Amino acid sequence: MKIIDQTKPILVTGGTGYLASWIVKLLLDEGREVRTTVRNLSQKDKYAHLTAIAVKSKGTFQVFEADLLKKGSFADAMAGCELVIHTASPFKISGIKDGQKELVEPALEGTRNVLESANKTESVKRVVLTSSVVAIYGDAVDLAKTEKGIFTEEHWNFSSSVKHQPYSFSKTLAEKLAWEMAGEQNRWDLLTINPGFIMGPSLSKRTDSTSIDIMMQLSSGKFRTGVPSGKMGIVDVRDVAKAHILAGFSPSASGRHIGVADHKDFLDFANVIRAKYPQYPLPKSYVPKWLLGVIAPLIGFSRKYVKLNIGIDVKFDNSYIRKDLTMEFLPFETTISDHFTQLLDDGIIKRL
Repeated sequence: MKIIDQTKPILVTGGTGYLASWIVKLLLDEGREVRTTVRNLSQKDKYAHLTAIAVKSKGTFQVFEADLLKKGSFADAMAGCELVIHTASPFKISGIKDGQKELVEPALEGTRNVLESANKTESVKRVVLTSSVVAIYGDAVDLAKTEKGIFTEEHWNFSSSVKHQPYSFSKTLAEKLAWEMAGEQNRWDLLTINPGFIMGPSLSKRTDSTSIDIMMQLSSGKFRTGVPSGKMGIVDVRDVAKAHILAGFSPSASGRHIGVADHKDFLDFANVIRAKYPQYPLPKSYVPKWLLGVIAPLIGFSRKYVKLNIGIDVKFDNSYIRKDLTMEFLPFETTISDHFTQLLDDGIIKRL
């Protein structure tokens, strides 16, 4: 059991990210002293949205320069912190040329560097790591190997590799390393949040996010003829941010936490958007799996991926996060509607 002094500074790594920005905002709104890291301090436009949020908040905000691949670069930002929330990790699921260099190395080395700094920083009592459900499973077909046909925190991804699902592989290795390093000492404890596919409004106008890319493609007419079938675990970015903070400050909380609110597919996304914005060329049906298998290499996916994932619904048990962190989740319709409205308001998707 760890009691975190709520007056001490909190470090959120990679604060300019989609999820991390919300963690920073919620902490600042609570009046906390928040620190975050960026790769280049001189690129102030990258964190201008956070500076603006801080000005209007009750909290205090400080930005430090740190690089996931540079040993010791998190030491200054971490000094005096009891709670470290480590979100920074590369996220890329298509167009990958070298999985080892683009994903595995930065995920592993970044986790190692942050946790080595935690080992050297006497004040640190707790680390909350952003993992993913992809550290729990690799392909949808893996569900058949579970005892009850549902993924829980006890499961680990056994089917990904640097060649097949390298992003999933990188998250699995990084989380395993984190648990290993946590077990080698007893000053700080580790909790992980394992979110599903994160959707919901963004605090910045950045467009280099898979969730934003999906919304843009759905509304552009690219998938007018249909979308791939297969339900996945979905969760609101605001809920994932809240879960990290609850994990940080709940003294008795422990372990891994599946962050999934609902199970939906891309047609469900389209139906929610259509209900409010019927003028967009949104899909109304599914693309046959055989056709996806034919065109998979042209759209950045392997035929193996299509075979093992498309048309297969996954299912997650979220009872532990609800109990351990007293989490309640926003409705799926709110998540998608708020997300699309934000993209319209920020001019990222053109109003029709």
